[in-house]
Amino acid sequence: MFTNTLFLLSALVTLGGAVAVVYSQNLMHACIYLLASLFGVAGLYACIGADFLAATQLVVYAGGVVILMLFAIMLTGGTGNNINRYGLEKVAAMGNKKTYFFAGITAVIFSLVILKILANVLKAQPASVLAANEPTVERLGTILATDHILAFEISSILLLGALIGAAVISRPRKERHD
Repeated sequence: MFTNTLFLLSALVTLGGAVAVVYSQNLMHACIYLLASLFGVAGLYACIGADFLAATQLVVYAGGVVILMLFAIMLTGGTGNNINRYGLEKVAAMGNKKTYFFAGITAVIFSLVILKILANVLKAQPASVLAANEPTVERLGTILATDHILAFEISSILLLGALIGAAVISRPRKERHD
């Protein structure tokens, strides 16, 4: 029952977020809808017992890529159309019924995904019996921290270089006065 409910809600949020991204005319709203869709995909991963993929989906895509997109939108600025007749910049509303609805659905999906991950991780199983959907997080963590530590560290250095490069590119340029 729990898995079926999680699957249906995840599928609904995934499809609803994807359709909303396509039809959204505001770039910031499209990023938020993409975030909802990615949360739904994490729920789908949790349904099939892929705990590591669900956690990675939440951390890398929902946490990293969408935040990077939001920073890029905010750093590049707008078109200047947000000025009212008094010369003051318009401030977007904090939300409406639709955004609160999607936020509520996303919160429910996020809670169900976390519960599903915790249920699989905390479930005590005998050592001789393997379940159909065995949690993979511990085994992958052990492999990454022992056999593949060099690749893991090289990827962290690569990500650090990308972060430094993004900071250098986005900083304001100083004009020279000769």
